Amino acid sequence: MAGGDVQLVDLVKRFDEVVAVDGINVTMPAGEFFSLLGPSGCGKTTTLRMIAGFERPTEGQILLDGVDMAQTPPHKRDVNTVFQNYALFPHLTVYDNVGFGLKFWKDRPQDKTDEQRIGEALELVQLSGYGRRRPGQLSGGQQQRVALARALILEPTVLLLDEPLGALDAKLRKALQIELKALQEAVGITFVYVTHDQEEALTMSDRIAVMSNGRIEQLGSPTEVYEEPVTAYVADFLGVSNLMDAQALGRSGDVATVKLGDFEVSVEKGDLDITGDSKIVIRPERVRVEDPGATGRNRIPAMVERLVYLGATSQLFIRLPMGDTIQVLTQNAAGRPDYQAGAPVTVFFPPEAVRVVAPADVPPIDDQALVLQEG
Repeated sequence: MAGGDVQLVDLVKRFDEVVAVDGINVTMPAGEFFSLLGPSGCGKTTTLRMIAGFERPTEGQILLDGVDMAQTPPHKRDVNTVFQNYALFPHLTVYDNVGFGLKFWKDRPQDKTDEQRIGEALELVQLSGYGRRRPGQLSGGQQQRVALARALILEPTVLLLDEPLGALDAKLRKALQIELKALQEAVGITFVYVTHDQEEALTMSDRIAVMSNGRIEQLGSPTEVYEEPVTAYVADFLGVSNLMDAQALGRSGDVATVKLGDFEVSVEKGDLDITGDSKIVIRPERVRVEDPGATGRNRIPAMVERLVYLGATSQLFIRLPMGDTIQVLTQNAAGRPDYQAGAPVTVFFPPEAVRVVAPADVPPIDDQALVLQEG
C-alpha cells in the first residue's frame, strides 16, 4: 500500500448560520499519521467527513494527490473510514465482514484471490483464526481490529479514523494506541485521525492540528504543540498546564521579564515582545520545589495545599502568594522530602521552561449548534 497526499485549501463548512469549519489550510504528506485534536464542537469531525465525502464543503478545495475531490461522491474517492461504533454487520462472520467491500471493488488487481486478501488483512490486525466468529463473540478491541481490516483490505491511499478507540476502556486504549501507530507504519498509508484525547494524539501522531471553533489554533509535531504552545488555549487544552495571569515588562535580548504578583520572572520562550497583560505557562513536570527561604530570580515562596501519591510520582498542589494554585509533578525517589499539607516551600520556574503568551480567551464553543455535526 502507498499513502496519498491530502491538502485542504480554504476549507469552509456552514450549517445554516453556524460556521463549523472556518477556512482551514493544511497539507498532510503521503504516509503521515495526522491527528485533528480538539473538544466537541470544534469542527474536527466535520472536517473528516468532508475529506470522506459525507459532507460537501461550502467553500474550498479537498485535494487528494493533487486532484480536487470536494464535489466527488464518497465511493469515488480513494479513502476509507473507520467509525467509533465500528459499524460491523452482526449477522456476518469476521471473515465476511472483512471481505464485504471486495464485492464492490470491481477493478481490483488480480494478483491475489479474495481469500488471500482477507487472510492477509486478518493477519495484519492479528486476528488470524477468528474468521468464523461473529462480532458479538469478540471483545471491543477485537471488533476494532475487524473494522480496521475491513477498511485496509480495499487498499485506500488515505484512512480516516473517527475516534475509533473511544468506546474502549482506558487500559485497552493505551495498548491499541501503540498497535495502531505500528500498523500505520507497516502499511505506509496516510492516517487522518480525529480525537478529543490529548494522550492519543501525542502518542500516535507525526503531526497534530489543535482545533477550536472551526479553526486550527496550532499545527506541529507532538513535541512542538506540547512544549511550545503558541496560545493560552493550546497550553490549557493539551495536557496539564499551569497558566497564570502576568504583566509583561518587555524583553532584553533573548530574555523577557514578566511580573507575577510582586515577583519578577525571567522568560525565554513564547511571545517575548508582548507587553502589558499576558499569561505565562509552565508544565507541572518543569516546576522545581526547593526548601523554604530559598532566594533568587524566578523563585517564589509558596505553601503545599495537597499531595496526591501516584506511585512513581507525586502530584503537589501548591498555592502562590498571589492566590494561584499550581500543580507540580515530582519523582518519588529515595530521600525525597516528605511534603505535607501546609508546609512552606519555594518554587523555582526555570526561565527556559516558562512561556509567555497573549491573554486572549477562546470564545465559548457552541456545543448545541454543532452537536449534530460533531456527533
